[in-house]
Amino acid sequence: MATTDFFTPVVDDPYDYGSIAAANALSDVYAMGGKPFLALNIAALPPNLPTEISAEILRGGAEKVREAGVVLAGGHTVQDKEPKFGLMVLGFVHPDRLLSKGGAWVGDKLVLTKPLGFGTVTTALKREQVDPADLAEAVSWMKRLNKTAAELAAEFELRGGTDVSGFSLLGHASEVANASGLQLRFFFDQIPFTRGAQGYAQQWIFPGGSLDNRLFYGSQVHFGLGIDEASQMLLFDAQTSGGLLLCVPAEKLPAFTRRAAQVDQPVWVIGEVVPGHGIQVV
Repeated sequence: MATTDFFTPVVDDPYDYGSIAAANALSDVYAMGGKPFLALNIAALPPNLPTEISAEILRGGAEKVREAGVVLAGGHTVQDKEPKFGLMVLGFVHPDRLLSKGGAWVGDKLVLTKPLGFGTVTTALKREQVDPADLAEAVSWMKRLNKTAAELAAEFELRGGTDVSGFSLLGHASEVANASGLQLRFFFDQIPFTRGAQGYAQQWIFPGGSLDNRLFYGSQVHFGLGIDEASQMLLFDAQTSGGLLLCVPAEKLPAFTRRAAQVDQPVWVIGEVVPGHGIQVV
């Protein structure tokens, strides 16, 4: 399999930006149950960008690729007015072990491997309203590889799942529901958020992509009583380098969560797969 992913900065620190961009690109392979083995840099940089900033972006990406055990085999650069950076990633997965959006089954438990809220926190940064502690936490999660989560999915022979990125939790979940022909039911009080995310949401600090997500996917989602509009929007929050959403058969869940704790992989059980269509949040 091959994936390509690059985007404009979401944080000010160029090293962190490079690390997040690399983790985000590698996640496209992990989200399909694959193992990445080779990557190429893709950089679009302004000609007047100081070389020390470009170097830090590339260093952040290279060190994240090395952490993943992937070979960085070169890359390609072009000039652009706005800096953009990412990777083209090659990976392997056996066709019979593919993690797909159509692999959910009735009775599966929905497990998330990173909290939500990265979009609202980084938008607060752009508006100069962010608490540094909130930003530091979000950055640490965005830089975290989905490697261990993907290895867990392979170990337990999971077949249904996706990553949570720009289309938000509910956007990607809608794709799983549609591909599997089933309903995904989420329990709002079990969904994890980064610190500060709910506070920024109450101030209506969201990236533009979150509004687009609600416009496009909102008709497929039914919210229960008591979930206010800001909280609903958090579930449409456009993530950068989010976690994996995995469909874990109920009989495998106890062993799965024990194994996750052993390998230091955070997991939250946030819902279930039931007969029906679309998404329900209760």
